[in-house]
Amino acid sequence: MSAFNDIRDYVAIPRVLSLKLSPDGSRLVSVVQSLNPDGKSFGTALWAIPVDGAPYRLTRSAKGESSADFTAAGDVLFTSARPDPTVKDGEEEVPALWLLPREGGEARQIAARPGGIGAFKTAGDVVVFSADVLTGEESTEEERRKARKDAGISAILHEGYPVRYWDHDLGPGGPRLFAGRLSGDRLAEVRDLTPDAGRALVNASFDLTPDGTAVVSTWTTYLPGGQQRSDLVAIDVATGERRTVVTEEGQDFTGPLAVSPDGTKVAAARDRHTALDLSARTELWIGDLATGQGQTHAPDLFPMDVAWAPDSGSVYIVADHQGRRPAFVVPIGGAASRLTRDDDAYLALNPAADGSSVYALRSSVSFPAGPARIDLPGGQVTDLPSPAERPEVKGTLTEISATADDGATIRGWLVLPEGASADDPAPFMLWIHGGPVASWNDWQWRWNPWIMAEHGYAVLLPDPCLSTGYGQRMIDRGWGDWGPRTLADLDAIVDVAIARPDVDGERAGAMGGSYGGYMANWVAGHSDRYKAVVTHASLWNLDQFAGTTDAAMYWQREFGEPGSERYAKLSPHHGLKDIRTPMLVIHGDKDYRVPIGEALRLWWDLQRSEVESKFLYFPDENHWILKPGNAVAWYETVLAFLAQHVLGQEWKRPDSVA
Repeated sequence: MSAFNDIRDYVAIPRVLSLKLSPDGSRLVSVVQSLNPDGKSFGTALWAIPVDGAPYRLTRSAKGESSADFTAAGDVLFTSARPDPTVKDGEEEVPALWLLPREGGEARQIAARPGGIGAFKTAGDVVVFSADVLTGEESTEEERRKARKDAGISAILHEGYPVRYWDHDLGPGGPRLFAGRLSGDRLAEVRDLTPDAGRALVNASFDLTPDGTAVVSTWTTYLPGGQQRSDLVAIDVATGERRTVVTEEGQDFTGPLAVSPDGTKVAAARDRHTALDLSARTELWIGDLATGQGQTHAPDLFPMDVAWAPDSGSVYIVADHQGRRPAFVVPIGGAASRLTRDDDAYLALNPAADGSSVYALRSSVSFPAGPARIDLPGGQVTDLPSPAERPEVKGTLTEISATADDGATIRGWLVLPEGASADDPAPFMLWIHGGPVASWNDWQWRWNPWIMAEHGYAVLLPDPCLSTGYGQRMIDRGWGDWGPRTLADLDAIVDVAIARPDVDGERAGAMGGSYGGYMANWVAGHSDRYKAVVTHASLWNLDQFAGTTDAAMYWQREFGEPGSERYAKLSPHHGLKDIRTPMLVIHGDKDYRVPIGEALRLWWDLQRSEVESKFLYFPDENHWILKPGNAVAWYETVLAFLAQHVLGQEWKRPDSVA
C-alpha cells in the first residue's frame, strides 16, 4: 500500500536533513530524522555516506543528534542532549558538544554549557560555538539557573524589542560565542568571545576563517523605535577584539554566510529594508574581509545557500528560479551561470577540495532530499546511495502557465492523481504558498500534494506575484497590494488549470498557510468559486497582527503606522460580511510569527456571522505542525473537511481528533 494513503505510514518515512563533506573528500555525514518506536515523536541519528559506498549509521541515542560537521582531522562533531556516561548521575537536559572519532568507538562529550550549546564551526584545532548565557558572573551561572528553576520563576523583564522569536521566548539569557581548542578528549581553553553581546547574536550566522584566528558573524544593532539592523563583524579568537567589517544604513547582512578558503573574503546575503514603496530584495554580497569593501552579485537571485570554490575565485549558490532551485556558480566580478539544468531543488552545498565536484542535497516537488554529486564544470548530477529511501509517488507532475491581466506570466506546478481523465476528472485544490516572498519548488513534508493526489485531488501549486525566482518585478508587482493583485494572478492560472478536461472545476477548494492563509481568507471574502477554504496559521486582522507578531518592525515598514490606509485596504477581516464558503481554521498556540489571536479572532468572527466552519487547534505546536500525531490529525481533518464540502460526502469526524 502507498505511504501516502495512510498518514501514519507517511509520517514514518525517514528524512535526510543535512549534509557535510569530510576534509579528505571520502565521506559525507547526514542527520537523518525518523519516527521513534513509541510513534509519538521523531528522533535523529547521524549517518555516514561514503562517496563510493553504502551509507551506515553512526549514532544511536534516545535524545538524538544534530548539527554534524567534521574536524580537520576527520572526526565528527555534533550536538546532543544525551547523558554523559563519564559523569555520575548526570542529568543533562540541554545540548552539549560531542566528538565521534574517525577511527570509530564511543562518542565523548567535549564541551557543555548550563544553557546548552547551539551552532558551532571548526577550523584546524579551533572550535567556536554559540551558547545561551545569563547575565552575571559566569562561575555562578549553573547555580543561578537552578535557583531560578527551584523558585518557580519564569518571569522575564524586557527592556527592549523584540521579546520572542518564532516559537520561543527571548531571555532571560542571550546567545554568546565561545572559542576553545581541541585537545585529546576535551575542548580546552574555552573562553567567552562576546561577553557584551546582549541580544546582538540572536539568530546570528557565523563562520571561522580557515586558520581559526577570527570569527565572522552577523551582529544585530538595535535602533530607536523598535527597529534594528544586522551588520557583519570580525572577532579575534585570541583576544575577543571585535571590529565591524561592513555596515550599511537600510541594509541587513545575514546568512547564508561563508569565509573564503584563502581567508580574505566573505560572502553573505544582503537584505534591503523595505518601505511602503520599496519591496523586499535579497542579493549575494561579496566583500574584502580586511576593508569591508564589497559589491553585490547575481541580480535577481536570492541566495539560499552559499559555498566557496576551493580557489576562492568564485562561489556556488542555490536560488529559486522559475519554479526550480538550481545551483549556480558566481565568479567574483563576473556573471552568474546556472550549474544544474534539471527541474530539481538543491541545498547544503559542499565543494570538494580538488575542485572536481560539489556535493549537495537534491530534491524536487516530486521526491524528498537525498545526497547527490554535481560534477564540474559540466553540472552532471549523480545521486548517491541515501540513508533514507525515497517513497514512490503516484500521479504526474505537470507545469502550466497563464497570462495575468497586466501581461505578466504566472506559472505553477499541477499535481494530477493517477487515473485523472476527461471521463473521470479530478476534483481541484488550489494551494497558496506562504512567505509571501517564496516559491513552490521543493518537496514538502508539512504540505504534501501527493497525499491529496492519493485521495483523488488535482493540486495546483502556483507562484503568483511576490514569488521568488522570477526577477524583482514579480515581487514589486505585489508589494503593498497583497490581496487584490495576488487574487488576480491566482484566478488567471486557476482558469487555465480547470479548463483542462481531466480537472473538475465545479468541485474545487482552496488552501493556504501563513501568507497563503492570509490569501485563503482573502479568497473566502472575495470569491465564490470554491466549495471549501482551509486557512492555516493565517493573518486575519492586519492591524492586530502587525503589532503582535515576533517581528513587528518588519511589517510596519511595508504597511505603515497602525491604522494607516494600507491596513484598511488589505486586511481580510473587512471581507467577513461576504464570506459564504465553509472554512476550516487551523492554528498552533506556540506560533509567534502569526500569533494565535489571529485564529481566535477569525474563529469568533465566523461563528458570530454563522459561517459554517471548524477550528483545528494545536496547543503545543508553532507555525508548523511538527509532531507525528498532530500531523496525522492535521491531514485527516483537512481530508475529512474537503470530503464533506468538495466531494459532497457525509461529514465523518476523524479518529485522530475524536
